[in-house]
Amino acid sequence: MLLIAISYWTYALIRNAVPEQRAAALRNADRIWQTEHRLGIAAEHAINHAADSATWLIVGMNYYYATLHFAATVGVLVWLYRSHPGRYAAARLALFATTAVALIGYYLYPLAPPRLMPAGHFVDTVQTHHTWGSMASGDLKHMSNPYAAMPSMHIGWSLWCGLTVFTLTTIPWARVLAALYPAATLIVIIATANHFWLDAVGGATCLAFGLTVARTCYGALPHALPRRAWHPARA
Repeated sequence: MLLIAISYWTYALIRNAVPEQRAAALRNADRIWQTEHRLGIAAEHAINHAADSATWLIVGMNYYYATLHFAATVGVLVWLYRSHPGRYAAARLALFATTAVALIGYYLYPLAPPRLMPAGHFVDTVQTHHTWGSMASGDLKHMSNPYAAMPSMHIGWSLWCGLTVFTLTTIPWARVLAALYPAATLIVIIATANHFWLDAVGGATCLAFGLTVARTCYGALPHALPRRAWHPARA
């Protein structure tokens, strides 16, 4: 738990230490938006406004975005440590490598989220509905870099959680939830206008890098390693 806390604190410290480059971040956001239009995937605006029309739905999504990604990730790490100790270190390394490479993206490619684009584009759902506890609202917004949208670690972390649980558990309902969690997270980050579709692609790419690092260091992906750590005495 101490390692998790220190790692998250270090991640937040480095992420928020990246200079806020508002002009560059808005230019990059416009380029991303235009690219998605050319690709025919620019549906974020419609999803954002549709979700915002149902207050109970969008407020729930705001709280989901603000809290669940951290709670779920820590929960999966604890479950791994207790139930799959032989796979824990490799899975943890994959997560930490995913997060570490994301920091490079934040530094090299400042990107404003859709909600911070010029008025008339997207609804800033946190500001509109005054969601408590969000890093984008109240005094907390001054503690977080708002121009670190690429890649989306909500997607990177939720995919890590989903793949980890899906490949390691045999409980049917847990596997269903594991499969639904990244999909629900993708809908939430788009509906709340915190990310573009391409930010999600960036998050998935970071996870692919993290899994590659883990496989290189341990000789296999986490799910292919023994469930229990090997002890000569027990053997």
